[in-house]
This record gives sequence, C-alpha cells and structure tokens, in this order.
Amino acid sequence: MSEILVLGGGMVGISTALELQARGHAVTVVDRKAPGQETSYGNAGLIQAEAAEPYAMPRALPEILGILSGRSNDVIWSLRGVLSQLPALWQYYRYSHPNRHLALSQPNAHLIRTACADHDRWITAAAAQDLIAQDGYLSVFQDAAMFDSLASDLERLRQSYGVEATAMSGPQLCRMEPLYQRPPAGGIHWRDVWSCAAPGELVARYAALFQSRGGEICTGDASTLRPEGSAWALMSEAGRLHGEHAVIALGPWTPPILAQLGYRVRMIMKHGAHRMYPTGPKLRRPVHDAQHGIVLSSMKGGLRMTCGVALEASGRVPDARQLDRGAKGLAAYMDLGTAEGGPIWHGTRPFLPDMLPMVGAAPRHDRLWFHFGHGHQGFTLGPTTARHLGALIDGRDSTGIAALLPQNRPAVLS
Repeated sequence: MSEILVLGGGMVGISTALELQARGHAVTVVDRKAPGQETSYGNAGLIQAEAAEPYAMPRALPEILGILSGRSNDVIWSLRGVLSQLPALWQYYRYSHPNRHLALSQPNAHLIRTACADHDRWITAAAAQDLIAQDGYLSVFQDAAMFDSLASDLERLRQSYGVEATAMSGPQLCRMEPLYQRPPAGGIHWRDVWSCAAPGELVARYAALFQSRGGEICTGDASTLRPEGSAWALMSEAGRLHGEHAVIALGPWTPPILAQLGYRVRMIMKHGAHRMYPTGPKLRRPVHDAQHGIVLSSMKGGLRMTCGVALEASGRVPDARQLDRGAKGLAAYMDLGTAEGGPIWHGTRPFLPDMLPMVGAAPRHDRLWFHFGHGHQGFTLGPTTARHLGALIDGRDSTGIAALLPQNRPAVLS
C-alpha cells in the first residue's frame, strides 16, 4: 500500500482516487473547491460511448472560412485568444490530418468502448442510478447535405468501432422527440450513450463513496506541490500533506503547476458555457443541434443549453454569443421557455493537440503521475483512464496505452 496525493477534485481526480483506493492505497484528494464544482459541473452530462474518433480541427476550406468569418456557431475566437495558443493550435492542425487522425482514433476508441461499463462500477457503488439514463442522444440536422453525409458514414463507424446508431427522417425524429414542432432534415440516434441529470452531483456522489471508504478530501493549494526527500508534499488547510506518490489531475489548471516543476505542456483552452431554462420543457433524451452548435439536456433545475468552443484569452468575461445564437435559431423549432437571469456559467475543456489524454509517469520525477488533458471527454473517460493509471502505478504493463504515455509525446510535453 502507498500513500498517494491526488491533485484535483473533478471527475478525473475523484475517479483516480476511487480507483487507487480500490487497489488498496491510502489516498488524499486535494483541491481548492469541493468535488465537482468546476469543469465537471457545467458540461452536457453525456457519457459519450459513441465518440470513438476524437474531435479534429476542421481542415476543409468552407469550414475554416465559416469559423474565420463568424458564420459558424461551433467555434468563436478572438485574435488574442488564438495568438496566445498558436503553437498548440498549429500542432492540433497537424494531428488533425486525416491519416494521423485515423491513427489516433484507435487508442481513443480503445478507451471509449469501456466508458459506460467503467462508470457503471461507481454508479452502482455510489447508488447514483437515479441520475443516469441509458437512452442515448439525438443529433439533429436542419441541413440535408450535412445529415446525408453523416448518415452515409454510420456503417463505417459500426464496422470500425462498434458504434450503434440509427438514421431517421425529420418526421420520425419529431415522433421520437415531440419538442421539435417542425421537422428538421433528419437526425441520428446514438444508442450507446448514457446521460446524467446532474454532472456535478454525480462527481459529488463518487466523492462521498470515496470518503465512506476511508478516503480524505482536503482544501489545499496545488501550486505548493514540491518533492520532499523521496516523497511529495503540499500545503492544505489541514496542514502540510505528504504522499509517496502524487497524481496531477488538475485539468485546465495543469500547465502552470507543471511549469513550476520544469515541464511545458501545450494545451488548448477550449472555453465553453451553459445557460439554464428553469421552466423549459423536458426532453426525452439530450439533443445535439448541429446547425446551431449547441446541446440541450434536461437536468435537475431545468433545461440546460451547452455551447461549443470559444478560443478566447483567459480571464475575459464569458461570451454568450453562441448561446444567444442557439436560442434564436431554435425558436423556429421549439419553445425553450424563459432563461434564468444573471451571468452564464463558463468553464474550460483542457484539450491536448494530439486529442488524447495524458496518462502515465512524469518523465523527470519519480512517483509523480500525470492524468489530465481529456478535452471534451473528461466526464466520459475519467473512470476509464483512472483504471489504466492505477495499473501503471501498480507496475502493470502499459502496452495497450502507449499512445497516452508522457514519454511518447514530445510535441505535447517537454
């Protein structure tokens, strides 16, 4: 048994703590807030077992022009936001070449295919079944050409990765989701996906399970992490904490922490936001509306609209343009109800240019472990990559996750 410090109380950090605890280690989680209060709180609540191929940067000229001109609602940007991340974005562009993207999809698909089962282990133990639905989600298309393109690709996805999905006409979609009052061009039902009615609460329940089994959660400052002899130490409200091992699971807060230890992480900060509609109608399952670049999810507290990516400079006031455009466009198809007042929620997806999470031993420090960079899939993959990290810490073979290891990714970590 080892004493291990896990830095980070989101889905990735808490899943790490549960996994290591189950393997017999004494684990302490350290974060500045209670579990599930940051990025893990504000997402669309999807466990995306269909996302075998990671999100590549658009390379087709019409898509690029749509983003640059502001016509696309999937991505908005500012010059400062792009320039501050230019080296990482250039690497992302290179890794998004079709041949490289196809190669990277293999290890990603290996992870994704067990995501629901890995979550189910903790959902059952934490008695959190009331938060989970297993009805999949819908992708809705107003553009017939876009729908036809994806519908024609479903057989390839099934044969290559085992993805189960069904294409349907606009009227069929309206029967499946009556909230759509006017038929779109078509839709896809992604059947293997699970959804969560309260993502932050699910993390909190996992955390409560961890504590009920003897784990500790402390408020502390990750920036104080330092090697101390053959161990690791940092400051917390409970005093100085020590561990034989330390795991960095800090999501978008990782780069400055690792910079203090001499590492440079190329990470793209994909900012995102959501807005709640407390009196909005209840969906039968989550909906991704492709034309308007948003996801609608029925959650505790009402209907949540989650937007795409904003490449903005850190510290800026969150931009509501994507949510406003989404609401305006959807008004032709459904009645969303009245949005809640006050500022919108915003967070950051910690995205690495090669589109894979970083899982494994730090190259230049003993007993320091990296577990970050899940991008859009931290909520989905936290338990899965935690299982692989636990095996590494216990000295098991890493052959199956070679693409995730820090030492194999010099373009991302140096």
